[in-house]
Amino acid sequence: MNKKQLIIIAGILGFLAVSFGAFGTHTLKDQMTDGQLKVFQTGVFYHFIHTIIILIIAFSNELRFFKAAAVLAVGIILFSFSLYIYSTTNIRLFAIITPVGGFSFLIGWLLIIIEGIRQK
Repeated sequence: MNKKQLIIIAGILGFLAVSFGAFGTHTLKDQMTDGQLKVFQTGVFYHFIHTIIILIIAFSNELRFFKAAAVLAVGIILFSFSLYIYSTTNIRLFAIITPVGGFSFLIGWLLIIIEGIRQK
């Protein structure tokens, strides 16, 4: 993955985070229970935070952090998107996927820590 691809991925993920956030706030809030809406909003929150980190990594041009950014992107897909689907459908299978996405986030952050330690 190169800088241009990472910036495009971050842009797409950011666009989707804003879109899902607006959709949840303006369309779904009247159709969901408070618990479902909270689950959906948790997905949006983690989606935004990790998208921003991916964008920072892309603009830093530090290739050694690109693997971490890729793992964070996978985390967004597995964690946030499983919460979006679970909160709108109540299909428990998607809730089972969420921890895998959370683990991807942890691995991404661990890779950032490792590269920070390696920095001279």
